[in-house]
Amino acid sequence: MLKILKYSFYDLIRSRWTYIYCGFYLLFTLSLLWLSSDLSKVVISLMNVVLLLCPLIATMFGVMYYYNSREFTELLLAQPIRRTSIFFGQYLGVAGSLSASWLIGTGIPFILYGVFGSAQAGNFFTLMLVGVALSFIFSGLAFLIALNNENRIKGFGLAILVWLFFAVIYDGLLLLSLAWFSEYPLEKFSLTASMLNPIDLSRILILLKLDISALMGFTGAVFRKFLGTGFGMSVSLIVLTLWIILPTLGIRRVSLRKDF
Repeated sequence: MLKILKYSFYDLIRSRWTYIYCGFYLLFTLSLLWLSSDLSKVVISLMNVVLLLCPLIATMFGVMYYYNSREFTELLLAQPIRRTSIFFGQYLGVAGSLSASWLIGTGIPFILYGVFGSAQAGNFFTLMLVGVALSFIFSGLAFLIALNNENRIKGFGLAILVWLFFAVIYDGLLLLSLAWFSEYPLEKFSLTASMLNPIDLSRILILLKLDISALMGFTGAVFRKFLGTGFGMSVSLIVLTLWIILPTLGIRRVSLRKDF
């Protein structure tokens, strides 16, 4: 698995799209730091970008890499190699390369700006962690979708639909539910609903760390009220970890049962 991971990682690192992805974050972060000297505002601005862009890019890269490396995968499947080792290696290679691009593109400007000597170091680490977590979560979901669909068009369509659901549709349905049933106590419902969406959960994690009550919204305020800032962040991290583990278990289950 480590050899396949290494090959997939270096294969993607050499891709021009990886350089474009890394370069975008580098230029965008440098621009934000040049425009504002307040690191907390820069973190908030990056949060609004990473919560949409990291899941989208991870979803598209995951599906594209699986389908484009289909012939190589079939060659590996003909060898005495475990199926789980092949697909775990490819999945970790994709997620690892995307995470490295995110960390390098965003981390270098902050380091040059002296984030480690400021009071915003904790917020910076939280932002970096959220970007890595979202890359692993949506890369895993993309591989799971591709493994279950031989048709490329259907696989791409479902992958985009999954991203669109978590990024846009889910929040709309949640707000609609809160408006319809506003006469009922909805704190526990909103608490549970926010845990079922990794993007919402990531947003709450960053806002809890920043402790900006004006931007938390209803679900963020509920997290803070019922779980507190420190415990709420711990719960968010645990649930995000579960979101990484569940697609991984799905990949293992499908790869063992599917007849390639």
